[in-house]
Formats: sequence, structure tokens, C-alpha cells
Amino acid sequence: MPRAILLVLDSLGCGGAPDAADFGDAGADTIGHIAEVCARGAADREGLRAGPLKTPHLDALGIGLACEKSTGRLPPGLSRNVAPYAIHGCAHETSSGKDTPSGHWEMAGAPLAGRLGTFPDTRPCFPPDLVAALVSEAGLPGILGDRHAPGVALIEELGEEHLRTGRPIVYTSVDSVLQIAAHEEAFGLERLYETCRIARRIADRWNVGRVIARPFVGTSHADFVRTPNRKDFAIPPPPGNLLDRAGQAGRAVLSLGKIGDIFRHRATGREIKGVNNDALIDTLIAEWPAMPDGAFAFVNLVDFDTDHGHRRDVAGYAAALEAFDARLPSLRACLRPDDLLLISADHGNDPTWRGTDHTRENAPIVGLVAGRRGADVGRRATFADIGQTVARHLGLRPVAKGEAFDPPPS
Repeated sequence: MPRAILLVLDSLGCGGAPDAADFGDAGADTIGHIAEVCARGAADREGLRAGPLKTPHLDALGIGLACEKSTGRLPPGLSRNVAPYAIHGCAHETSSGKDTPSGHWEMAGAPLAGRLGTFPDTRPCFPPDLVAALVSEAGLPGILGDRHAPGVALIEELGEEHLRTGRPIVYTSVDSVLQIAAHEEAFGLERLYETCRIARRIADRWNVGRVIARPFVGTSHADFVRTPNRKDFAIPPPPGNLLDRAGQAGRAVLSLGKIGDIFRHRATGREIKGVNNDALIDTLIAEWPAMPDGAFAFVNLVDFDTDHGHRRDVAGYAAALEAFDARLPSLRACLRPDDLLLISADHGNDPTWRGTDHTRENAPIVGLVAGRRGADVGRRATFADIGQTVARHLGLRPVAKGEAFDPPPS
């Protein structure tokens, strides 16, 4: 019985979303702009990387053609010379968002209906009733932040005041999210999680997609750093998604990274988090060979987004892509005949773009079925086609939305 891996390179958009202008993102292009900056030598960083973008294994899978389908442009350093086994194309998101949950849910074949609630870009940004309820129910002396802001910069700005006052740092972005940062030791990790659980209940009134715990350590603005103990508290995912189908069929499921949090731990099987992308790839390579027939692995690699996209760090993003690319041969070596590997993204986060938020972009689709010929799957109308394709490959019931790639990859 075939197996499948769906690997999400968090925020690796390939530009060209037809409705990008509606989100203020017309012209954003995560892969294309990174490649252009690298080609100019403007993403060189001593000890990290230098020169044009070097992703030969992704290129062989058709990442360049995926970008060209999306934008009409082939990014510099990428080519049209794909391997005969490569599955390649791109997809547009139909959900009304450009964030992690909507992208993953749609990719799993169950797009979000309607819009999630967001907060205005004002100071303060949160409704007084929300703040009052959070302070009262969580027993807080108050909150800091209360605005749109990039988390790392806000922790550097307000972390010392947080240590003095005990007030957590609460902030948001253009996405449907409420984030709470607190010192992992002084405030306490379990207390932070409990505060977020309370915030999750309160935020339901405003239809907020996620509440995120953002623990950090350090003694001053000079050494504050976020820890790997982030935890997302999401609303329930739409029914009929790929994980639901795998669970209903009794399949072995491996959820790596923040997949468990995104899908609210529903049918997510064995959940494993890692400290970074490389650790998660190590885990996948170690675990996959022993997974049984019919198994499904859903993997999120978040460093691209959190460490480089939001920080507008082009060189770091390019280096992370090159590091992932270097792991692909080892990952391919773990595949059995008829195993499906699909690599995609949940949204964009162009590190050359204004601001610090996600960007509305198409997602690349690249991959292979071990031992089979590839296919040009074209430009897909919805991310849900990815989930439908995986469901068909695994012999599962169809997911809620989407059409499987034609011709099929197996």
C-alpha cells in the first residue's frame, strides 16, 4: 500500500496570486525576489552564504517551473531542466487569508469558509472587553504591547519591563492571531500556556484563528531570545480534511513541527516537535523507514517564516533554502517504491517586501513518486488539490474539496 509525505516549507510562496492586490501584496514573490537578490550578490553574508541561489535538488524537482507558472518569470539561478520523475506546478489559495491555519487546512483539502477576525492596526488594538477579561481571568497585573508588531522586536523593546512588572506582552499582526510573549522562567512556561488557554476561550468571541504562546529567555534586551517551546492554540479545523480521512481509515500518521497545534491535535497521530528545520528533517529521516504501509507524514518547517521571512532576512532565508535542499537526497533515499513526496507552502513571506507580515502568494508544488515518472500538474485553482491528490494516492476517501492532479502521480 502506498505511503505519502506532505512537507510544508512555511512561507515559501512563489508569487503571482491573482488576488494579491486585495491584500496589498501585488508583486510580492518570495522565491523570485530571494533569487534576484542572491544573483546580484546582495544576499552574501560571510560565513553563511554567497553568490546565486543554489538549490539544485529543488530545481530538479521543478521549483523553477513552478515559479514560472505562477509569475511568468523564471527566477535567476533556477532552470527549466527538470528530472523525469519530477511533479511540478503551483496552486492558488481560495481561503480568505494568508496565514498558517488557512493555508494548511486548504492544503489538506478543507478550505476555510468565511473570514476570521482580525484586530485594527491602532494603539491600542485589542477591544477593552477582551483585555479586561484576559487580565481578570488569568490573574494578570495588566498587559504590555497591545498593538501590531513583529514579535522579536517587541520582546527586545518590552522584555525588561515585562520582567519588572510581570505583565505579559500581547500583540497581533494582519493575520487572525493573538500572541502572548512571556519569560519562560520568570513568568513560567506552564503559566504562559494556561494564560493562552484562557485567551483562546475569550478570543472565540472575536473569531480569532490562533492564540500563540511565545516564550523567551534572557536577562536584557541584548540577549533576549525566543525558545522552541512555542505553542499554538487554534480554532478547530474544517471537517473532511486529509488528517480526518487518514484517522478514519486507521492509518499511521506522523505530524512533525506545529502540525498538531494547527489541526488542534485532531487525528494528528504521533506528534513530534523539533528545535529547528534540520532537527525535524533528522526526525523524518529517522522515523519514515519504519512507518507502515499506508502511512502519512505531515511536516511543517517553520524556520523559513519565523526566523527569516518576518525578519526580512534575505540572506538567512536563502541559506535556509540551500540547507534544506542539501537534505533532499537523504530524504529521497528513505522513500520506498510508490511513496509520494510533495513539497509546498502555506502562504508567502517575501523578505524583500515592506513591513513584516505574510504575503498573499501562490504556493509551489514539487515532488515525486518513487519509481514513477513525473507530471506537469499545471496551475491549480486551489491548495485543496494537493490534499485530494494525497488522499487518492493513499486510497482514502476523498477530502472535502479539490481535484486530484491529472495525470495522477501514481
